[in-house]
Amino acid sequence: MATRRALTRIAVNAGLDGLLAAAAVPLAQWLANPAGDPLTPLWAIPWGAVALLLAGIPFRLSEQYWRFAGVGDLLGVAAASIATAALFPVVLHEAGVLPATPAFPAVHALVLMVLLAVPRIAYRLMQENPTRNGEGGQDVLLVGAGEGADLFIRALSADREAPWHVAGLLSLGQAQTGRRIHGYPILGPVDEAPAVLARMRAEDRLPSLLVVTESDLAGPALAALMEAADREGLRVFRAPRPTALDPAATSSRVELKPVAIEDLLNRPQVALDRAGMARLIQGRRVLVTGAGGSIGSELARQVATLGPELLVLLDNGEFALWQIDLELAESAPEVPRRALIADIRDEPRIRAVMAEVRPELVFHAAALKHVPVVESNPLEGLLTNAAGTRAVADAARDAGAQAMVVISTDKAVNPTSVMGASKRLAEMYCQALDIATRGPAGGMRCITVRFGNVLGSTGSVVPLFQRQLARGGPLTVTHPDMQRYFMTVREAVGLVLQASVVGTDPSDTRRDGGIFVLDMGAPVKIVDLARQMIRLAGLRPDVDVQIRFTGLRPGEKLFEELFHGKEPPTPTGHPGLLMATPRTADPAIVGRAIDEIASSCRGGQVRLALNQLGRMVPEFEHNVDGNAGSAHA
Repeated sequence: MATRRALTRIAVNAGLDGLLAAAAVPLAQWLANPAGDPLTPLWAIPWGAVALLLAGIPFRLSEQYWRFAGVGDLLGVAAASIATAALFPVVLHEAGVLPATPAFPAVHALVLMVLLAVPRIAYRLMQENPTRNGEGGQDVLLVGAGEGADLFIRALSADREAPWHVAGLLSLGQAQTGRRIHGYPILGPVDEAPAVLARMRAEDRLPSLLVVTESDLAGPALAALMEAADREGLRVFRAPRPTALDPAATSSRVELKPVAIEDLLNRPQVALDRAGMARLIQGRRVLVTGAGGSIGSELARQVATLGPELLVLLDNGEFALWQIDLELAESAPEVPRRALIADIRDEPRIRAVMAEVRPELVFHAAALKHVPVVESNPLEGLLTNAAGTRAVADAARDAGAQAMVVISTDKAVNPTSVMGASKRLAEMYCQALDIATRGPAGGMRCITVRFGNVLGSTGSVVPLFQRQLARGGPLTVTHPDMQRYFMTVREAVGLVLQASVVGTDPSDTRRDGGIFVLDMGAPVKIVDLARQMIRLAGLRPDVDVQIRFTGLRPGEKLFEELFHGKEPPTPTGHPGLLMATPRTADPAIVGRAIDEIASSCRGGQVRLALNQLGRMVPEFEHNVDGNAGSAHA
């Protein structure tokens, strides 16, 4: 059916072009020789149509889509017209008929160009009539005056059901103000959005919404734009990706999408050493603990793209493990993999897995990381985060692993929670092990990577706010001054892999025992994050949705830190990566302390286990009830 419809359209195009070419013959003869008879010889008129159809074959003239006629199509029209004007006199000469004048071929070509081009241009202009979308629709102000805006306007013109009309544009710089794109005025730069919107309100032409067409607009600039829009009661959306704005897609609809909370982070793209990652991963056996979690599953995804010989997914949660295994079966079926259920606290089981798989690289993401939950279950947190990490590290070393990469947290710096202190103890053991295994013959590198919160991870504040918004609020924030570091899970894992490449470089011993710290940028106030999420939902903070402060929870503090005072940061030479100067201890001493703490945990001796933890992590100031968090910060 589709093929028959296409052939019908081509036949219609050929018929129209033939009629226009036939009309061009007498018109050109009259223009070339007004005193002569433009209809003589009469048979030249249909020959003009045939000549065009023959000359137009190499230029696919009949296959052109008039609705989307562009420069390339008009060049084809010009070439076909010239070829027709050259072919037409050949038959006249054979028939003994002389052209009206020597100038006839040039006049013929020009007349033919005009007759063929004008209907195409007119038809496209009719389809792109800017008033068509404005009837009964909403006025929108485009943010961006580049290729994205050009494609969006074209796609909007092609979508007959689009309910929007472009009222103007905001550019990213000053130089474009006063110019026009497709007839629409550039009203000013984006940093003058408040003034532009106020002027439009005064002129009673305030748009209904703002549409961001520039993908590079993010961070503070986007946040400021949203605040300006919020003051005028306007919502902000993003235009579809440029690849989705295909002007040749006749059935495509222009659909706006909301601004993502990730767009508001000031997170410039960091160039990663993808070739180094491939050299590290390709052809090696890789094991990921906590593979069903937020970080672990993203590690598994990115590792799978780098061509490992075997990818082992290890988790103690059946459903989470099944989910990531199923996802990789669909997205990377060529990668051999195994899904293993195991608890990292079960040392015999972990040793058996390591001995069987013999991984060359281990990414250790398994942990109990939710501060209030670990405060309520401190013994479980210690057994998992400290004893479990040691079990994995020792088993990986004994199995001959080249490197183990441990995921840590900013909560391990000057910890006020059991979770943070248990992760600091794990850091201490891995730092000491990293140095101890660096003998003359080489040994397993134990690389620790520390970073802050990951947007959208299990138990994080963003999914909580989303659930509360779905219920109509209020959004609960523990303290108006609460701040946290944030980055996306994809970015965090990319930098973890980058740290793995740097940390396994055998020529660099300066980093022995050091902790890689991801450059998290500036911290974000949680209350500001809440307000932004309310705005992204098209609502007004404190008007449509309330924000309620609930007080610090046990283990929390107002400000997280990435570096301890005795581990000043040093550069690594790689963007996005810093190094915390090592604070190390004897692995035997730390190991014995972990054994003692684990023994107390298994005996249910909470106070003894916490006292032992405090002796090993002297900076641990336990915020038992939440009241000490503000004072500590």
